[in-house]
Amino acid sequence: MIAQISGKIIRQNANSLLLDVSGICYEVLIPTAIMRRMEKTLDKARPVTLVTYHYHSLEPSKAVPILIGFLNEIERDFFLQFISVSGIGPRAALRALAMPFSTIANAIARGDISFLKSLPGIGQQRAKEIVAKLQGKVGKFGLIQDDGDRGLSEAKGEVLDIESEATEILVQLQYKRQEAKEMVSSARSRAPQVTNTEELLNEVYKQKVKP
Repeated sequence: MIAQISGKIIRQNANSLLLDVSGICYEVLIPTAIMRRMEKTLDKARPVTLVTYHYHSLEPSKAVPILIGFLNEIERDFFLQFISVSGIGPRAALRALAMPFSTIANAIARGDISFLKSLPGIGQQRAKEIVAKLQGKVGKFGLIQDDGDRGLSEAKGEVLDIESEATEILVQLQYKRQEAKEMVSSARSRAPQVTNTEELLNEVYKQKVKP
């Protein structure tokens, strides 16, 4: 399983990068929304590091290995949630994720069928299935600051409790540490009954989008 890849960009295509890793070239497919972000800061003279999702596409008489690249683990986690919906495979998700991940996550949280069915390859029925499967589970992804360009290398060390873990995830999502601590503390005081990080981040998200 290839979980991360670093290499020099040999060629950039519309939705993929060809990376030279110690003389071996890998094609890495990139979701449309992420490619748009990368194009703003892409420097072909410098190596690029991508978190990857690695799977095999089954075709008649053969299995083709596929790599899909993301800027950080949070984006990959959202992709994994998205393909957990029945009928949405990795290739379909690559095409559908044409808008910033936070925008799509917010639409799921709102149950915005109209927006979701406007995504490439997602019709009315599939949009309803996305909401049915993921609504209430994507709060932390709605907190992604999609215009940032920092990776996830800042959050290191042992996580001792759900507040610490939630704070670290918000730092990974490019919030300042003090701001993240305040957001988590406020969410915890509003919902002391939460028992895991996912629930706590959903509470943070609810407060952030509250009118």
